[in-house]
Amino acid sequence: MLAAVLLLAGCEALEGGSSTASDGAAQASDGRVASPLDNPDGTGPGLAPLTGETDRAAGRELIETVKTKGRGPRTGYDRDEFGYAWKDTADGVPLARNGCDTRNDLLQRDGQKLRFRSGSNCVVVAMTLADPYTGKTIEWRKEKAAEVQIDHVVPLSYGWQMGASRWSVDKREQLANDPLNLIPVDGGANSSKSDSGPAAWLPPSKQIRCAYAVRFAQVAVKYGMPVTTADKEMMLRQCGG
Repeated sequence: MLAAVLLLAGCEALEGGSSTASDGAAQASDGRVASPLDNPDGTGPGLAPLTGETDRAAGRELIETVKTKGRGPRTGYDRDEFGYAWKDTADGVPLARNGCDTRNDLLQRDGQKLRFRSGSNCVVVAMTLADPYTGKTIEWRKEKAAEVQIDHVVPLSYGWQMGASRWSVDKREQLANDPLNLIPVDGGANSSKSDSGPAAWLPPSKQIRCAYAVRFAQVAVKYGMPVTTADKEMMLRQCGG
């Protein structure tokens, strides 16, 4: 089981109207949404809840493999240390060098009823987003840019404090542009998260919290990044540990 689980590892504002779905994670309009356990590279859409005990146990097993250490200082952190935002040329991650920037790749991955800028098959100007963090269905239009943001599941400044300050520039650019670490979500929820780890912030929708913890662990394992002891304990708790 452990070997299989290990294989699972490897904010830009966008606004429109929204409506609140029933309690729990939202589903895409065609029912298309991926469990983190079935989406180890992050190329599948959305973030589906983990509800069965078998999946939750697999999630706990993955989280248990994450190492822990204290959170270091933020000294020297700057967003530019991770490359310019949403660059298409961050090699070593899915969707790189496809002619479309990372932000629009993510909108296309998770959005439904997509509309593109005239003459473009990349730039999304309208879409319907099923936000996993709040359970809202958001009707987004590019004319305003507040309600949808691209969340770094493992925040970049958190990564910096947990060892990324010593990484190569290429590896930092991978973390910043890896679809495994990126989810379009409700802007207010993402803003409230800031650079928090799971011990300080979890998605408002309780049903998605185990899946969120698993995705956080997937990113940490893929990049050989530890988390704080408090974060790991909280992650395990979300999956029944």
